[in-house]
Amino acid sequence: MNIDSILQPFQRFGVHLGLERIERLLDRLGNPHQQVPIIHVAGTNGKGSVCAYLSSILTQAGYKVGRYTSPHLVDWNERICLNEQPISLETLQNLLSQVQNAIDPTTEIPTQFEIITAAAWLYFAQSHVDIAIIEVGLGGRLDATNLCDRPLVSVITSISREHWQQLGSTLAEIATEKAGIIKPGCPVVVGQLPLEAENVVRSRITKLDCPAVWVEPATELLIDGQRGAIYQNIKYPLPLLGEIQLSNSAIAIATIQLLQQNGWQITPEAIASGMKKTRWLGRLQWVKYEDFSLLIDGAHNPAAAQALRQYTDTLAAPVTWVMGMLSTKDHKEIFAALLRSQDSLHLVPVPDHSSADPLDLALLARNICPKLANCQTHDDLFAALKVVQGDRLVILCGSLYLVGHFLKTFPSS
Repeated sequence: MNIDSILQPFQRFGVHLGLERIERLLDRLGNPHQQVPIIHVAGTNGKGSVCAYLSSILTQAGYKVGRYTSPHLVDWNERICLNEQPISLETLQNLLSQVQNAIDPTTEIPTQFEIITAAAWLYFAQSHVDIAIIEVGLGGRLDATNLCDRPLVSVITSISREHWQQLGSTLAEIATEKAGIIKPGCPVVVGQLPLEAENVVRSRITKLDCPAVWVEPATELLIDGQRGAIYQNIKYPLPLLGEIQLSNSAIAIATIQLLQQNGWQITPEAIASGMKKTRWLGRLQWVKYEDFSLLIDGAHNPAAAQALRQYTDTLAAPVTWVMGMLSTKDHKEIFAALLRSQDSLHLVPVPDHSSADPLDLALLARNICPKLANCQTHDDLFAALKVVQGDRLVILCGSLYLVGHFLKTFPSS
């Protein structure tokens, strides 16, 4: 039985925020989450790359490091890593069986995300990790990962308007949910936030008497001819693309500094090596597709789209966009961030998910950017890619699920 077939029955419960089900499930599993020291990472964008930096640095420092992130791009086992290596599918199947057997059939059934989260906690506890880097799935306060009373560090990378259907329509409401990972007296690292969100986070930090680091972006510089950065007098290579990584990397370094202050042995060499070796698939990633280069990026919300456009502008070429988006996303704001006169746009459905209709998206895109050089719809991604071959700058974006579909079909890209 594969992972999809094990988890499929739980998908029907959808997004259902709340801690009662996961608490009950973990209790029946022996409370593995209480055996694992964690860094807890929330935010609208930047969570994944901050988790990747932290995991890589701590691995290079010689620690046994768990990492739990979502969603996956190709396979479920990407979500659960030990020292940068995804859990084996066989081990994950075994853990999911243990989790299934622990479900109390007389109570409300856990969601799919709660099942995989429980498997991650179980794996990290059974592996006796020194530390686990845990990424929030959605929001923070009621997310299934939010069960640790004493995180080593709570991190909030960024806050912008996304998942308003579950988290609230204002930045203050969204910030309240994300700030729910902050625990009394525990250190907090915070990236740059809009003022409305910052006020909410500051208020909670003050109320809970937490030591806090408010992070400014690092400064870009060259190190041995390669792109690097400096933050708080720490110089390091910066392999992930985009100006946004000056903020994300600084957040990771600030978090590492807090660990150092609490006795963790992390040398400058481990920081430099960990940063250099960091990889994070599907975010500003150049790949080779057939006979041309293709830039792939999730860019699934307005802030991520702005970060992508900022990087794209440095390339000084008209863009050919190949895009698909979920029906739940802020299509208007994403298009406004990305599209410019003389760009071309090719719209496709996102397979196996609640996809926005490409024809509806095309109508919206033409209204937002009337001077597009070209705007077409296609039945599937690879039909679109065939049409755009030969264009100078082709970018596939709009959904991590679409990027995952591409990588699953062309894994050697």
